[in-house]
Amino acid sequence: MKRARSSLAHQATYAIKHPEKIVPHLRRLARDTWFRLRTRDHVSYYRAVMRSDTARDPEGAVGSHSHKRWLEVGRMQFDYLVEHGLKPECRLLEIGCGNLRAGHLFIDYLHTGNYYGIDISPDILIAAQDTIVRHKLADKLPHLTPVRDLRFAFLPDAHFDVVHAHSVFSHSPLHVIEECFAHVGRVMKPGGWFDFTFDRTEGKEHHVLREDFYYRTETLAGLATSYGFNATFMEDWERGPHKQSKMRLTKRTTL
Repeated sequence: MKRARSSLAHQATYAIKHPEKIVPHLRRLARDTWFRLRTRDHVSYYRAVMRSDTARDPEGAVGSHSHKRWLEVGRMQFDYLVEHGLKPECRLLEIGCGNLRAGHLFIDYLHTGNYYGIDISPDILIAAQDTIVRHKLADKLPHLTPVRDLRFAFLPDAHFDVVHAHSVFSHSPLHVIEECFAHVGRVMKPGGWFDFTFDRTEGKEHHVLREDFYYRTETLAGLATSYGFNATFMEDWERGPHKQSKMRLTKRTTL
């Protein structure tokens, strides 16, 4: 995408083509203003967004506007990771696990105790507990933990084979992504990898309200490289029916 979604030209064109979206956008704009005035940082802001969205519909809060779509997007994430190296014996850290849209499949697939989901929203983690009950996954002993940052200070060194973040950086300003890159390598095992999706733009980087952020591939790849990672753009993911792009990070080995 070359035209910034935040530009007046894009918004005017979109409004003409989709007049039914005008009122929902104005409601979203009003909520954005209210939350920005009442919160001190982006994590607090987005926690408030998730509280509001989860109260209406937990599946909608993670970006799925029907149960069918919730199942489809979860399956997409799961199938891709399994096809690209996830094994039952792997320990998986899912950043922004939500209400376990993909997590319920990971939990069922992985060995008992090998799934660890974190999220900034306590409200969506309560919904995740409901998903565990509904899918009869309690015996797999999944870990679900609320967090206030992406420093992972409470997690052990070199513990996870795979780290996964779907539709997290698409809602994150660059300093939040940098915080993650600065610390996630510590909790990854040698030979482990970190897959994340992001909203990609080929033009000017921008955001819509404080909810949706668009980055150039080279920006995130360069930032990852500065923290000791090799960054690979996952072109085969791009060929699928996905709205976001995907990148894989592996730790650079030093001689």
